[in-house]
Amino acid sequence: MVKILLLNGPNLNRLGKREPAIYGHVTLAQLESTLKSKAEEDGYELLAAQSNHEGELIDIIHRCEDEGYGGIILNPGAFTHYSYALRDAVASVSVPVVEVHISNIHAREEFRHQSVVAAETVGQIVGFGLFGYELALKAIIKNIKGVEHDEN
Repeated sequence: MVKILLLNGPNLNRLGKREPAIYGHVTLAQLESTLKSKAEEDGYELLAAQSNHEGELIDIIHRCEDEGYGGIILNPGAFTHYSYALRDAVASVSVPVVEVHISNIHAREEFRHQSVVAAETVGQIVGFGLFGYELALKAIIKNIKGVEHDEN
């Protein structure tokens, strides 16, 4: 079974508690459980990790390539906007990465508009709330299968 990693960065462990007007009331554990079930329905194994530490996120991305993962769904959190080290980690692996954000980072404070990671990913999904993670899962599965466009 092909493995997909759901990797969340800083403060996403606070989902359900942190700024619920922006991020909602669903916890990270609930989100992970939902996505694991959806991945299994499509014949994939989804594993999840979260860290508030930049170096740990980088190590996890490197391990994904070493362990033969098919893809990564990545919400880099605040590292999105300034972590060239995280960007370089994504660039250093052949594992496809879809970047996801719960809020529309382009409609928020100006410092959030730029993603230094995005150029090294196969795509970016922003602003659809937690549903964005489901979209990211569909996108990474299509990428793994080599399907770029769905004509239906």
